[in-house]
Amino acid sequence: MSRPFTFVPPSGARAYRLGTARGEFAVIDAGSPAKGTVLLLPGFTGSKEDFISLHEPLAAAGYRTVAVDGRGQYESPGPRDDETPYAQGELAQDVLAQLDAVADGPADRFHLVGHSFGGQVARAAVLLAPARFRSLTLVSSGPAEISPSQQQRVKLLRDALTVMDMAQVWEAIRALDPPEDAEGELDAGLDDQRDLRRRWLGNSPAQLVAAGRQLCEEPDRVAELAALRLPVHVLSGESDDTWPVPLLDDMAVRLKAHRTIVHGAEHSPNTDRPTETAEALATFWNGLG
Repeated sequence: MSRPFTFVPPSGARAYRLGTARGEFAVIDAGSPAKGTVLLLPGFTGSKEDFISLHEPLAAAGYRTVAVDGRGQYESPGPRDDETPYAQGELAQDVLAQLDAVADGPADRFHLVGHSFGGQVARAAVLLAPARFRSLTLVSSGPAEISPSQQQRVKLLRDALTVMDMAQVWEAIRALDPPEDAEGELDAGLDDQRDLRRRWLGNSPAQLVAAGRQLCEEPDRVAELAALRLPVHVLSGESDDTWPVPLLDDMAVRLKAHRTIVHGAEHSPNTDRPTETAEALATFWNGLG
């Protein structure tokens, strides 16, 4: 079922700053790792709160879930003017440092989940250090660059960030057609709008510009990922303007991946249909043995 978007962690979850060898990252951490530990990476303009409704059902299924604000996202610090620390390789190294910080031991292996832009970062981390992972789930995250229509939206946002401050861009987003990852920010009630505005203002402009560029320029690395023979799950809603669903279907075939389509969901099944999304994730992981 769909639930209202919220910034309030569920009962039993902890929100804190995770110290790593590459700096501090804001996280929401829930559950115990009876069956495994999961790291969740949010998408463009998103945050760890995009996974809030997954924590309770996944904890009940036996998994520890750690949702992370990436470098320069919402409550994780990052330079506001320098794009260099937001190169994809740097973000992938951040993921490995986050794993080190939450691991029970050096041999601990993780399930990795990336939504949209977070899926691109997740794929880069897996390609960098595949032995660290038990599986990879790509949520509404395709094989290469985003669709032409979404590229135009992202370009408008990037252009706006060069001439406006973050508060001015927020007002422009509310007035115009935003990139799909940002569309949920227009659908919330008044109370949620305050939280969403606070999240937007917390983002580093340099991070948004760098992430937008990567979304528009990402090469197809499906063959590299397939060669690892790591269990992969491709999960999406039944419609998606960022990467069309048939493109995601084809990617799953190329990867020999487990495929889930969450009915009633669009680009963000984790927020559109969290109960069904959590069930699909747990079913995939449980099937790995």
